[in-house]
Amino acid sequence: MTRLLGISGSLRAGSFNTALLRAAQQVAGDGIALEMATLHGIPLYDGDAEARAGEPAAVAALKRQILASDGVLLVTPEYNNGIPGVFKNAIDWLSRTSPVGNIPSVFGGRPFALIGASPGGFGTILSQNHWLPVLKTLGVQLWAGNKLMVSRAGSVFDADGNLVDDKVREQLAGFVQGFAAFAAR
Repeated sequence: MTRLLGISGSLRAGSFNTALLRAAQQVAGDGIALEMATLHGIPLYDGDAEARAGEPAAVAALKRQILASDGVLLVTPEYNNGIPGVFKNAIDWLSRTSPVGNIPSVFGGRPFALIGASPGGFGTILSQNHWLPVLKTLGVQLWAGNKLMVSRAGSVFDADGNLVDDKVREQLAGFVQGFAAFAAR
């Protein structure tokens, strides 16, 4: 069983990216367990707060989920042509909290992949591109075997957040299964 962790970079209840992650769970296929993680409850990173109180519980929980996974799927929105602050903040916490040297244990060599959905016409191409230097710095094994940037997301999800576009569903299934095969190596 290949264990993947999907993290939606949006806190919004009606997020297209959270809906895309739920759809990824549905199409993952046999031999793939795709768990969802949330960024809710992660405070803004503050080194002084970390020194006083240590690692917040929400950060510790997300770190445990990452460490238990074979690979991490970042499902990224695009805000103002870049990475959402709440998403980058969570990654910053994960790279900074004790024990010292979390970058190698949490990120180093761990398979990561990027997908995203946007109501705009270009999908999340700029956000995904902005993740590249961050992920390189963290030393992840970025799977670049495929791309998935869902544009005009309002037309591929219904009002309840269900994926209704068969072509996108097929692309998503291929992406998740390809990433799982990469992560299992």
